[in-house]
Order: sequence, then structure tokens, then C-alpha cells
Amino acid sequence: KELKKLAREGYWAASRALRAQVYQQLLQQVTCRLVTPDALVYRDVASRLFGELSVSSHPLPEFLEACPMPTYCLNLEGVTALKKILICIGNLFPDITYSPILPSLVALLLHYSEDEAQCFENISRLIASNAPHASYIDQSFLAHQASCMTFGDLANKHCPAAHKLIASTSENVFEVYSEWLSWLFHDLPFSYAIRVFDVYLLEGQKVLYRIALALLKQYRLSVASAELEGTDIKADLQAFVQNVAEHVTVNKLLERAFGIRLFSRKEIWLLQMANRKALMERGITMVQSRQSFHLAVDMQSFSSSIVTAQEMRVVWSWIPERFSLFPPLLLFSTSEDGCSLQRFYTCCEGYEPTVLLLKTTEGEVCGAFLSSDWSERKKSGATSGFFGTGECFVFTVRPETERYEWVFIKKPELAKAVPRSRQRSPSPSPSALLGSSPDGRGSSSNRLAVPTPQRKGRLSPFLAIRHFLLPSKTVSMFMAGSREGIVIGGGGGQALSLDANLLWGHTEHCETFDNPPLCQENFKVQLLEVWGFQ
Repeated sequence: KELKKLAREGYWAASRALRAQVYQQLLQQVTCRLVTPDALVYRDVASRLFGELSVSSHPLPEFLEACPMPTYCLNLEGVTALKKILICIGNLFPDITYSPILPSLVALLLHYSEDEAQCFENISRLIASNAPHASYIDQSFLAHQASCMTFGDLANKHCPAAHKLIASTSENVFEVYSEWLSWLFHDLPFSYAIRVFDVYLLEGQKVLYRIALALLKQYRLSVASAELEGTDIKADLQAFVQNVAEHVTVNKLLERAFGIRLFSRKEIWLLQMANRKALMERGITMVQSRQSFHLAVDMQSFSSSIVTAQEMRVVWSWIPERFSLFPPLLLFSTSEDGCSLQRFYTCCEGYEPTVLLLKTTEGEVCGAFLSSDWSERKKSGATSGFFGTGECFVFTVRPETERYEWVFIKKPELAKAVPRSRQRSPSPSPSALLGSSPDGRGSSSNRLAVPTPQRKGRLSPFLAIRHFLLPSKTVSMFMAGSREGIVIGGGGGQALSLDANLLWGHTEHCETFDNPPLCQENFKVQLLEVWGFQ
């Protein structure tokens, strides 16, 4: 804690010698694979590789193809050392296939190393780190893309205003977010980047997410949406980061970054693994441009009786990255399948996640993103309990476009992560059922963790309730279904409930999503659609 405080407050920035000493100690404490090449190995390999030849006669490793090469004020000798180290890394770590962040980290570290051999040894420790649920450096295109998707997911949740702005002005939101690491270790000026490096060495990749989110929030504060009409937002963001000193001091930036409450390192790691799995399912493991595989909503072929393609695109931009890789597929609609709850279940079971859209007879449009398969309702016996995960959310499209997420996304400090020793014991599922008291005071346990059985091929382990100790079970009532109807969101009220004929519904504030009523409190359904992912 003491070290973290010193790093965050920039205590080592006062003296180059102090920082060099601290780096050396911190890097020697990184837990890493048994056989990690050190300074002696470097001297040996470098003399064998370079001998009398100059560095320029050696090509840079393939994994750096098309990667920028920031030199951070290094002189000519420093740039030569940087290239030598990168060539040796390519030689001694043949598993690295893609790592755009590596040149920047080596360049920063060189400033605080006794010689290139020490710099090589220290960067090797970061590459070979094997700490649980934490990695320092992505080493493949797949890992890099998964980190970019994870940043996109976090930006979607923690910077809603900036996300809305980017989604409305950019053809491809993901392409903007895929630059997030370049903001930190390419675009930021040296005096900012080195402070980022201080905390990164101590706290790992999670801290990079926080700082990039703080930059995104700061960017949103500094631009007027009107100015952005027709702007290349990717280039605009890059220019903003390069000139960040005009907008915020490095101390203020870090202070804001650490004010952003993220979930635990393990939870973020789970999200990264899920994103990775989705990319593999789409066959994306080698370097390729995102354009070719980020289909999202095809404006030409998309057709819904409830929302326009443009509205669906906004809804799609809220959906976790790993699902929005897949185009929408209509599973059920009352206009084609009739107003039958049984038919609704039959059409939707086997799909996970789903998006429910409904239009009232008054013309209002609202809906929900539901992370779990409706067949989960059968698992708690004949009477139905609540199920789903913290990725569920409810939203309105017309007259206003607004999203309401699980309350803990805004306030993760309210839910504590479950200690490892307790993670396997499933607790009872909620007894707050359809037809019981609306505030769901049916169960004596107020520390609830609902077990979610893991199916093969499942992509939704992120924000599972069993990972959290919740202050009360009324904040984890995501979705429930029975013969009488369906309920979305519970605790003190229901965000959305529909009867067995899918004709009449009710909406009110609920504790799970802390939402206002999504339309008129008692409404008649004109149309209902459920969309899955192809």
C-alpha cells in the first residue's frame, strides 16, 4: 500500500537515480517462469548475433511489423540499444507473435537501466511473468484484440457519455478503442508516460485500463459534440492525448484514473478470457483488420418492426464486445409467432444472450439485454427463481434513448469479491418469485450467491453473482420466467413484467437496475421481438 501511494503520487519522479533503483527492485520481484533469460544470456546472444556487424543489418522481429517505434527522447546510441534488445527478444521468445506495446516499454526502461543487458533482463521478467489473473504484456494478436475488446467493454460501462459520442460519430467504435494502448505508450508525452509506467510496474495491466478510461472521460469534457460532425474521431483522440498537457496535469489525470472503481483483477481477467474465446469462435487469431470481421448491424439488410437500423446500432453498441461480433438474428416476434409465452420460450431457448424489444400501443419502445438462456428458469425446480448475470441491462429507445445497468457497475464498492476459499459453495437461488411480495422478502439469507451451471461453449462467465458478496439479494434479480409470465429486474419493484399472453405489461423502479419506469407504468404491448446472435 505504501509503495502504491508513492507511485501514484509521483514520489520517484524527483530523482532519476531513485526511480532507477525502484524499478530494479520492483522488476526483480515479478514472479516469472523458471527459465527466464537474464543479463548474462543477453550478453552471450548479443555478441553472437551482432559481433562486428551493425544493428542495421538485422531486421526487427516479425512481431513488430507495422508497429510504431517510439524512442522517447533516446539518443542515437539509445535507439541502437533499443533495436538490439528487441532483436534479442525476438530470438529468445519465439512465442511472441504480436506485441505493439513492447518497443515503448523497452524505450522507457532503457532510460532507467545501467546498461542494455540489465534492461533486457528486466523486460524479460515482464514478458515471462506468470502471476495469476494478471499479465503485463500481450504477446499475440488474439490477446491484444481481446484486451482492446475488454477496454471497449469497460469504456461502455464507465464512460457512457464518451461512448455515446463515439458511437454516434464513428462508423466503427471498436476501431477507435483498439488504439487505447497507443494512447498510453505512444501518444502521451514522456513525462506522462513514465508516470503511467511507475504505477503499471506495481499494479499491472488493470491500471492501464483505468488511465485510458480517465483520458477518454477527459476527452469528452474537452469537446463539444457539435464540433465533431464529420471529424475523424480516432485522429482527434490521438491529437488530444498528444497535447494532453493543455487539458490536465499528470497528477490530476492519475487522481481521476484511481477514482474510477473497476471490478477485481480476476473479474477483468474473466472478461478478457471470454473475449478471447469469442474471437477464436469467429476464427480470428491472426493479424487482420477489424473491418473484415466486425459485422455489427448491417444497415442494408437489418429489418425490425420495432426499431430502425440506426436505433438497433445504438442498442448494439451497448452490448458486450464479444457478442456484438455476431450479427443479430430474429428469434421471435409476436407478429409472426403470435402472443404465446410458450412459443416465446420455445423460440428463445438455446440462445444466449438475447435482446428483448417491445413497442407499446402508445408508440413507446423499450427493452432488455438478457445474458442467460431462458431455459435456466427450469433449473431451480418447478417454481421459478431469478437467474442471469450482472451484464443484463434494461433500456429505453423512444421517446428517449437511455440504458440502465446493474447497480454495481456504477458502485462496485458495494459488492465485495467472494474470497477464493468460499467460491465453490453454491447458495440457494432467490425465492422471490412471480406472484410473491414485490420486494421479495421471501428468504432469510441476505448474502446471496446464485450458482450458474457452466455449459460447454458458454461465453458468459463475467459478472456471475457467485463472484460477489452482495449486501442484499434484491440487487441481483436479473430475469425470471414461469407459466404466468416473465419478469426482468426485481427488488422493490419490477423493471419489466409481461403476462402469459404477452399482451399486458407493467414497469416500475427496481433495485437491481435502479431504473425509472421504462414507459407508461401499465401498458399494452403492440409488438414484441427477441433477437439472438448468429
